[in-house]
Amino acid sequence: MRGKGKHTTMHTTTTTIDLLRHGEPVGGKRYRGQIDDPLSEKGWQQMWASVGDHHPWDRIITSPLARCRAFAEALGERHGIPVARDARLMEIGFGEWEGRTAEELLAEDPHRLQRFWSDPLNHTPPGAETLPDFAARVLAAWQEILQRHAGEHLLLVGHAGMMRMILRHVLDMPLDRMFRIQIANAAISRVQVDGEGEAALPRLIFHDGRL
Repeated sequence: MRGKGKHTTMHTTTTTIDLLRHGEPVGGKRYRGQIDDPLSEKGWQQMWASVGDHHPWDRIITSPLARCRAFAEALGERHGIPVARDARLMEIGFGEWEGRTAEELLAEDPHRLQRFWSDPLNHTPPGAETLPDFAARVLAAWQEILQRHAGEHLLLVGHAGMMRMILRHVLDMPLDRMFRIQIANAAISRVQVDGEGEAALPRLIFHDGRL
């Protein structure tokens, strides 16, 4: 007797996530961390230039800090895209370094920044958020976003540290190597995730670019 076979059609869900770093904030380049400075006029120009007329996203999720949130909400309003805030996408807290420039820190100790960039696990700034804690909150948000919005095209508006942490995770880099990833103001990186859950395959499609 011939047995009945069962035909299963395999379908892979693809989720596309664009990561957009904020433009230049008021006050220029410094270790800003979670200080809530708004975008400068130049920063606004950088962000609009980065996305151009493109608006392929199903939704926008943003850090609640003003330098990210204000543009995300303006972009969403312009194109009728829903916007949500997620506090877990905030920048890493730099502790006593917050608000200070690299020049100020180097004037006190010329080797301080090199130690931090080379070995951030063992040279955390005083009072700063640790990398393991930062990883835990950012990647918890990342996994939840992938689960809740599988199959969508999303825009995450955030910070260099946030983007480095996600890209490090996608590329399976050691935690202490994340600062080797350079990210410019208003730069966009795209990640495509095929599948869901533990079987999901994330891939970096392009990095540090514009649309």
